Amino acid sequence: MPEAILLKDHEQLGERGTVVDVSKGFLRNYLMPRKLAQPATRGAIETVRQRQAAEERAAREAVEKAQENVELLGRTVLTIPQQAGADGRLFGSVTAQDIASAIREARGLRIDKRNVHLPEPIKNVGTYMVVVEVVDGVTANVKTMVVAKK
Repeated sequence: MPEAILLKDHEQLGERGTVVDVSKGFLRNYLMPRKLAQPATRGAIETVRQRQAAEERAAREAVEKAQENVELLGRTVLTIPQQAGADGRLFGSVTAQDIASAIREARGLRIDKRNVHLPEPIKNVGTYMVVVEVVDGVTANVKTMVVAKK
């Protein structure tokens, strides 16, 4: 039986990059035309190994960069001026978009507003701890001070 290297995940055969035994006809008539697999030659196997090593290295670097960003955000104190009444109640509110913009201005990090977890918009002057998701599963607590604009 010929061997094939999977180029994409396949339910019955396995994950991308694995070497599987398949019949010649299945490889030639189904897998190759749909670009799901290629014949497993020495060069192709070596190319797949190099690609997997590069992907693992890139993933490790991304996690390290995310950890650096978490540490940077942990030390960050955002000050957001808003118009407020005498009782400390804001005329508007501070939203996730406002916090994402303040992070971009303060540290130069581009954080999507959907990754700023505010249970509800901030409507009073004060200090708040806001959870910001840097990448999937990696979060940082950012101290945010909402002050009255003079």
